[in-house]
Amino acid sequence: MSQHLSSQEIIRREKLQKLNEAGIDAYPAPLYAVNAFSADLKANYTEETKEQFANVCVAGRVMSINDKGKVFFIKIQDSKGVFQLYVKRDELCPDEDKSFWENVVKPLDLGDIIGATGFVFITKTGETSLHTQTLTLLTKSLKPLPVVKRDEEGNVFDEVTDPEFRYRQRYVDLIINPDVKDVFVKRTKLVNTIRDFLNGQGALEVDTPVLQAIPGGAAARPFETHHNALDVPFYLRIANELYLKRLIVGGFDWVYEFSRNFRNEGMDRTHNPEFTVLEWYTAYKDYFWMMEITEQLFEKIAIALHGTTEVQVGDKIISFKAPFKRIGILDAIKENTGIDVSEMDEEGLRGVCKQLNIAVPNNIGKGKLIDELFSETGEHLYIQPTFIIDYPVEMSPLTKKHRSKKGLVERFELMVNGKELANAYSELNDPIDQRERFEEQVRLMERGDDEAMFIDHDFLRALEYGMPPTSGIGIGIDRLVMLMTNQPSIQDVLLFPQMRPEKLD
Repeated sequence: MSQHLSSQEIIRREKLQKLNEAGIDAYPAPLYAVNAFSADLKANYTEETKEQFANVCVAGRVMSINDKGKVFFIKIQDSKGVFQLYVKRDELCPDEDKSFWENVVKPLDLGDIIGATGFVFITKTGETSLHTQTLTLLTKSLKPLPVVKRDEEGNVFDEVTDPEFRYRQRYVDLIINPDVKDVFVKRTKLVNTIRDFLNGQGALEVDTPVLQAIPGGAAARPFETHHNALDVPFYLRIANELYLKRLIVGGFDWVYEFSRNFRNEGMDRTHNPEFTVLEWYTAYKDYFWMMEITEQLFEKIAIALHGTTEVQVGDKIISFKAPFKRIGILDAIKENTGIDVSEMDEEGLRGVCKQLNIAVPNNIGKGKLIDELFSETGEHLYIQPTFIIDYPVEMSPLTKKHRSKKGLVERFELMVNGKELANAYSELNDPIDQRERFEEQVRLMERGDDEAMFIDHDFLRALEYGMPPTSGIGIGIDRLVMLMTNQPSIQDVLLFPQMRPEKLD
């Protein structure tokens, strides 16, 4: 990366040079024994507790400097917030030698990382602060932090609000926009809540391969790579479903995995080529049981993050209080269009799509036509949590046929705020039926459907050993975090979303 330094960057490098000449290490290595954090100091310091705060050590990034000549008020930002340091020259440098003040304190820049020791007190303006007795430069910042700029009408237009800048330089985004950090703290809390819930139910967390010889478990376009040592093609996984089912065959009753998946497809506000899905599979259960346990889990997540089952999403209040509404996908299409497609063949479905001005490719079959009809006419209408159930068999090559409804399978998708959050089945465990479904996927692939599934012969062999009745689910973690933190874009809940290569001079 070539460097074209701004005037501020040149000045900071000159300051670094002066530090070096004065024998001051701007990047010292020793341990710095922090024993307090901003939020804790503000919350717990009182006149009654001040003796507990007589020997405090803090560290953080300089966010503002108020120069009063022989006194500096410096605000530093640590991992829990912002805290003020009261720095008096004659106390910091009590003897005649003021070189430390001149060489270190006065040249401090916004963005520098410093440490300080001293005692906590409350200033005349009522701000809890640290009366600094020692100050240490821990890291010299060579690039200035973005500053807020406004146009003539007072509107903010600087880098702080520019998505291109924020997603590409997330490290700066986290410094400047404190609310961003809170989103990712909540993301971790959400994942831990799920993990605790599943572990408490007796589930076992496992790991399955990311590099796969056959991209199975979903209908999606994979990323392809090459394994040099084996001299064979491999694919980044699009789903971990077939491996988790192999573990059910092997005798585990309930397994789950937070799976990093990759799909070589489009990008938009709800799709990223690299994403996280939670999948679990439970022996001797069906999709009715899965709906009930899913309701319990989503209630628990909402309460853990918000203290209530009601969550603010944009201008809507979404309630995760069980039970959720349930409606068949064919009934949903009829409800939203007035057209009954339950007995239609592929030609009839194409006619309905044309009638409703829904453009569809010529190389997709009946299942995807129904999927397109629902997606275009009804998906966005389901704001409150709703289980869309009982899909046509053509849409679901890994799902058990419905026990009482011919031509359908035991599957549901959970819709919330107009988007799919979860997909679950009573899993297909008939190896002969499964082979026929895979062969139908091959026929679709031959027609040009590049998202059709490959035949996984080893998975079929596993089923031939016998897989007990099983229910499985996949939950999109990124979309769930978007919903639970009220974020409009998937890029806002990924620390480092994929982007086009940066154009550099």
